[in-house]
Amino acid sequence: MLPRERSDYSAIVDRPPLKLPGNARIIFWTIVNLEVWDIKNPMARQVLPPPTGIPMQPDIPNWSWHEYGMRVGVWRFFDVMRRYGVKPTLAINARVCEDYARVAQQAVTDGWEFMGHSYEQGPIHKEADQKGMIKRSLDVIENFTGKRPVGWLGPGLTETMETPDLLAEAGIKYIGDFVYDDEPTMIRTANGPLVTLPYTVELNDIPMMIIQHHESDYLYKRMVDQFDRLYQEGAERPRICALAIHPYLSGQPHRIKYLEQIYEYVSKFEGVLHWNGEQIMDWYLKETGQTVGKKG
Repeated sequence: MLPRERSDYSAIVDRPPLKLPGNARIIFWTIVNLEVWDIKNPMARQVLPPPTGIPMQPDIPNWSWHEYGMRVGVWRFFDVMRRYGVKPTLAINARVCEDYARVAQQAVTDGWEFMGHSYEQGPIHKEADQKGMIKRSLDVIENFTGKRPVGWLGPGLTETMETPDLLAEAGIKYIGDFVYDDEPTMIRTANGPLVTLPYTVELNDIPMMIIQHHESDYLYKRMVDQFDRLYQEGAERPRICALAIHPYLSGQPHRIKYLEQIYEYVSKFEGVLHWNGEQIMDWYLKETGQTVGKKG
């Protein structure tokens, strides 16, 4: 199915307003992305372009840049989240549980939600056995954490036309790849409906810092503008404000204080819920009386 065949067009102003507990206005959804970049492959991102523009393997400088996030940057994230009482969703390559077990275990200890994010970082389109990769990813995470993920985010938000069908078949209940709304929606699959949650490519440190090359403080500035408008609109109908971060970017020493400032700013407002993806999905399904899950 094409995306339009999976999801009917729906204007947000035509829907009955949802309601949050305690008359809260806004859900602040934090998504931390943890990945494995295999040194044998081209790096998923580049901070230092290769000489003459020709990628070479092994790509030591860009691999090392990512590795810094797993050795150092992510520990700044753990500290920030604990200080502000936030338990984020963790979009995690399952291989992190194998290659960076110390990091994955800390996320378990701190009560973070694990969301499937492929086995290792690379576009879904290049997976020879997409169904097998999805199962392997979920199995590895379940074996490590004791809980099978209910959410999925494609690496780089990549999907093929059959990905939602395969995810629903594997037991996934929500995805973050459809960044087309401020509220959850439902999409059709061959194996029952899936919930889409409002993940973000705008409040995301990859496009902001690596593609658009903004200064370090721009994450804070844009986040405040986004939050302020959604909080204002939340007086009429609740909104979801998502923030997506990566430890090799926002975990750098020159950027971490701006992440801290975001949570300090948000903490001054009443009616803000710091929920993970599964909590958002459960609330949405309860509010709308809908269900998800495989057919049969």
